[in-house]
Amino acid sequence: MLKSMTGFGQCTIDDGQVQITTEVRTLNSKFLDLNIRLPKAFADKEIEVRNLLSEKLERGKVSLSIEYQRYGDAEIKQSYNEKLFIAYYSELRKLADRVIAPYDQLFELALASPDVIQLKLKENNSDEEWTRVKSSINQALAKCDEFRRSEGQVLEKMLKTCCEIIYKELTEITMLDPKRIDRMREKLKGNVATFFGEEGFDTNRLEQEIIFYIEKLDINEEKVRLKSHLDYFVSVLNESQGNGKKLGFISQEIGREINTIGSKASDAEIQKHVVVMKEELEKIKEQLNNVV
Repeated sequence: MLKSMTGFGQCTIDDGQVQITTEVRTLNSKFLDLNIRLPKAFADKEIEVRNLLSEKLERGKVSLSIEYQRYGDAEIKQSYNEKLFIAYYSELRKLADRVIAPYDQLFELALASPDVIQLKLKENNSDEEWTRVKSSINQALAKCDEFRRSEGQVLEKMLKTCCEIIYKELTEITMLDPKRIDRMREKLKGNVATFFGEEGFDTNRLEQEIIFYIEKLDINEEKVRLKSHLDYFVSVLNESQGNGKKLGFISQEIGREINTIGSKASDAEIQKHVVVMKEELEKIKEQLNNVV
């Protein structure tokens, strides 16, 4: 089953003591690109979170944000470096005395000096608190994965529709090909007769040259390979795991055969069908950019 790289999942846990809100957003990317925003109290868990995201999401540009709020937390959120404040204030007073300046703003200046105000964080959160946060992450990831699966079903349907159209156009080309060969044979004979005129020509040699020329323009092998690539593409679509990269490689092979058919056929009617196949292939490539 296909998965889209576009996804969203959100989970909120509120037990009356803490509220944890986790959001996961994913976009398409060739590789796994993680952007994690954790509360500072859980900064030491970043590696564990990265491993969890890598295991669950595989590919894509991933943004994870967690908001952690304790209810009724009256703890002071910042502290002051008293010794450093006094040192700054003393130095500022000395400077003020030297230029005979007032002391009115010295308190504010010393308080705003570097490293005087310090955030006070609650360290060493309990395993129970981290378990709640991790549970929130897992639930958000599960919702994001479900979102990706749902989007993947839509993508899978679109890709199969494109393949069906290419199958149909290939069938039309297969029906037109014998007529193309006949037209080429008659055209060659007519051109040779016009060129040699009454002088005549070696019929056996002409037949050999025509056969050689037609073999160079034969597209039977390309038609067989194209059908084989399409069959393989659909079979990979039906597999249970995500195969975005593999499908991309197969689409390149499909494009190679379509281009060869178009260049070797040298027929206006067949070219019309080749153009339609190329158009559907471009749709496939565009959609595969968003497949895990």
